[in-house]
Amino acid sequence: MKNNKKTKTSKKNNLNSKKSSNVVKMQTDFVSKNFIYTKKIKITLFLILIVLILLIIRIGFLQFVQGNFLKEMAYKQQTINQILSPKRGNIYDSTGKALAISAQVDTITINPNKIIKSNDIDTKDYKEKVARALSDIFELDYEETLEKVNSTSQVETIAKKVEKETVDKLKTWMKDNKISIGINIDEDTKRYYPYSTVASNVIGFCGNDNQGLSGIECKWDSILTGTPGKIVSSKGSDQKEIPNAEETYISAENGSDLILTIDLNIQTILEKYLKQAVTDNSCSRGGNVIAMNPKNGNILGMACYPDYDLNSPYTPNSALSPTYNSLSSEEKGEALYKMWSNKSVLETYEPGSTFKVITAAVALEENITTTDRAGDFYCTGYEKVEDRDIACWRSYNPHGVQTLREALCNSCNPAFIQLGRRITAPTLYKYYDAFGLFNSTNSGLYGEQSSIFQKLSDVGPVELATMSFGQRLNITPLQMATAISCIANDGILMKPRIVKEITNTDTGTTNEIQPTQVRQVISKQTSEQVKSMMESVVTKGTGKNAAVAGYSIGGKTGTSEPTEANSHEGYVASYVAISPVEDTQIVLLLTLYDPQGKNGHQGGTIAGPVVGQMLSEILPYLGIPSDESSSSSTNSSNLITIPDVRNKTVAEAEKALKDAGFTTKTYISGDANSTLVKNQNPKPGNSVPKNSIIVLYGEGNDISTSVTVPDLKGLNASQAIELLKSHNLNINIEGSGIVTTQDYLKDEQVPEGTIVKVKLKPTLKDAH
Repeated sequence: MKNNKKTKTSKKNNLNSKKSSNVVKMQTDFVSKNFIYTKKIKITLFLILIVLILLIIRIGFLQFVQGNFLKEMAYKQQTINQILSPKRGNIYDSTGKALAISAQVDTITINPNKIIKSNDIDTKDYKEKVARALSDIFELDYEETLEKVNSTSQVETIAKKVEKETVDKLKTWMKDNKISIGINIDEDTKRYYPYSTVASNVIGFCGNDNQGLSGIECKWDSILTGTPGKIVSSKGSDQKEIPNAEETYISAENGSDLILTIDLNIQTILEKYLKQAVTDNSCSRGGNVIAMNPKNGNILGMACYPDYDLNSPYTPNSALSPTYNSLSSEEKGEALYKMWSNKSVLETYEPGSTFKVITAAVALEENITTTDRAGDFYCTGYEKVEDRDIACWRSYNPHGVQTLREALCNSCNPAFIQLGRRITAPTLYKYYDAFGLFNSTNSGLYGEQSSIFQKLSDVGPVELATMSFGQRLNITPLQMATAISCIANDGILMKPRIVKEITNTDTGTTNEIQPTQVRQVISKQTSEQVKSMMESVVTKGTGKNAAVAGYSIGGKTGTSEPTEANSHEGYVASYVAISPVEDTQIVLLLTLYDPQGKNGHQGGTIAGPVVGQMLSEILPYLGIPSDESSSSSTNSSNLITIPDVRNKTVAEAEKALKDAGFTTKTYISGDANSTLVKNQNPKPGNSVPKNSIIVLYGEGNDISTSVTVPDLKGLNASQAIELLKSHNLNINIEGSGIVTTQDYLKDEQVPEGTIVKVKLKPTLKDAH
């Protein structure tokens, strides 16, 4: 037993001895593969930190830098916005007649992604069918329309400003083809101008997007346009509208209406005679006319000729069309812009002798002279200024000794050169500034320009001389009319006004633009003295051709010659008038550019008679009473009032008219004894000379426009009567002498029997 124990003990010791002998001591540190390096942990943590920082920066960039942009993109992706166009405000004349209106039309759009079928082949055929129909209905290019139908855009516009008749064709086609989605018909408005060319250069026009591009339409665009509304609805990820989703409706705010100071009746009178004047005198650069109420600054009428059709503003007018196609694209644009421009405010001119009224007013206000001081001025036919002689228009027969009144009546340049020398340039400039000639009038008209004057320091003796009679300075016609209105209004300058009321079409409230008094420029006494001299110009001087029987008219003629550098621009003939002289209600300025007709280029000769014709119709219209109890028209003892023969038989009517002293012409389809007269020309109640022709129209026959009006200018009364009679036309004569104006233009087509009103004046030689 003991031996066994020893044996076991010995084995154990041997084993321990073996184990001890196998232990080897390492010379380097031991690193276990079961642990991560501390260095790797640090790198990993650092990388994670950088990624986190970058993520934070990116989130911050998206949130704070791109936040609004991404929000807007998300909004667009999740919502459908349908724009509600506001109705553009109308434009009315002072009597309530519509000059510009917005009518209901439609805009046609498509959603290409909704024009689909169940498979690609059917979709292709379907899109081609839709494109073909749209191009046919709206007269569009098929390939361009097909491109829009195949577009990936959400919405494509097919046609704008579509009339109801065309929209009805589309609706019928959609109904026949059972199409209810993909083609949209949205309400829109289109601008119309009921009177086409009337006041075209003043009113202006709109583009396809209803934005004003010219004239009042552009200048007052923010008032007329209004604010668009919209309907906002939601759409899903498939870009289709979510049914029954909540909609947000924001109503459109319609544009406000404008009521102008222009009176359509006065405007049409101005335009009629302006056209006649430009045509008769071959004015290569056209003409313009302004009528103002000096008491409140209201522009009663403003016209340019040639004009253009507001409903087709990109169509060249009669003056431009002959050369338009030969112009380059840039030249065409410039030519159209010039056609649209309002010469009354956009172009300056040398006013010539009409400006002598202002020089005279300054002299009287400064007590430099009086209206009737004897021997105050002396005309030898020219005035020597430094080393040059400035001639009087009547150098062949000098005016000699004159008062200021006589100098104005004679339109004598030497007298006004002498007057300007006494006034001095600094004093003249002080009053030019007071009259508002150094700044635009701020009338509310589109594109208004200001004047061109030399610096006061550059005004020498020659410049002072020419300035005193209205040359070598440039102002706009509106600046000139405004300054004369100041003189006519007891010396009080009023700001010109073209818009007098703004009406909010949604609420009905009206905001009146009150007349604006600028300043007192000259005294009432000076005003009365100048108006008295202007009346003398018409009764005794060079302005006689503008006289109107029964009314007191003050006036001043003007003829300015171009500089050598601008000789191609030609002369400018003008006439400014006021009436009545004592209590002036209207100031009228007519300007004709580069007249080349047989009657010459002098303002008194070619502009004066036209102003008289305009005033002869405007003054009675304004309700201004005539001083004469009887008219100076055709001898009243030879006038017969036309009876009413309508609803009589033609035979009875002819007998009644012949017994009354008339001749007759009939248009009937049946027997004169049984056919009733349905119409007659001239109308009943008119008074015409004996032996005038009355044209009768039986049942089934209407008054037709078929007779050409002849040119009566320069004829005496008997010659005019005979010429009109040969054309089956009647006459109404005012005045004596030779015919200076006629109310129907030569070559104008009128019905037989029409009364042509002519104005006769004694022959008068006049240069200024």
